[in-house]
Amino acid sequence: MIRRRRTFGRIFRGIIFLIVSAAVLGFFVYVPFFTLGEIKLNGAKYLTQEDILRVGNIYMGEPLFKLETDVVQSRLSKDLRIEEVTVRRHLPHTLEITIKERRPLATIKCDYGYLDLDHGGIVLDSYKNLKEMQIPMITGAAVRDLYIGDKIDDEIVKKILDFLQLLNEDTLNQLSEISIVEKDYIVMYSLTDQPVQIRIGKLERLDEKAHLTEDFLNNMETNNKPVEYVDFNYTAPVIKFRD
Repeated sequence: MIRRRRTFGRIFRGIIFLIVSAAVLGFFVYVPFFTLGEIKLNGAKYLTQEDILRVGNIYMGEPLFKLETDVVQSRLSKDLRIEEVTVRRHLPHTLEITIKERRPLATIKCDYGYLDLDHGGIVLDSYKNLKEMQIPMITGAAVRDLYIGDKIDDEIVKKILDFLQLLNEDTLNQLSEISIVEKDYIVMYSLTDQPVQIRIGKLERLDEKAHLTEDFLNNMETNNKPVEYVDFNYTAPVIKFRD
């Protein structure tokens, strides 16, 4: 009889513990003080908060403790525009999301329109009519049967993307075109009133040529002499001024 009473007492205390735990958990989950009121978004330039809410299936005002951060992170990581993402709660009402975006580096013509490519040659966007260009256009090559999420396999285009990845954003924004003149000869054009030809030549010594390109475009703003072209295909850069 004593043993039965002890067993019953343990069961009773266990039930009470579960009831109290559920009540406490319910309090923290549903109390208005712990609802999502702020999204702290880090690392985003192209993606907006609205994009993040939609892709992550996140709703402002929902209980913060009901948000499963690993699930939200998984949803966001499946978006092609996001290369890396972390999601964290911060009490009482903040969700911090840190992302690394896949940056579009160049546009290229395809059989049905145009494609935006990232540094790995992945197609981030496709469209029929050419947009107002924010990134340079690769000319002299065309691709077929590629769509969003596909990866380009043209070796020259991939090397050009490797080169563009080395340029800082300010320099990239000053380029209008990268032309494949021949298989082993590349020429770029600056996005200026009088475009300057930047002769990269062979796709070798990429780090050095990227550094020279950045310095040249930075110095163009203070250079009073109009430049026709600069050639980085030699050990020492050659500059030809306009007559």
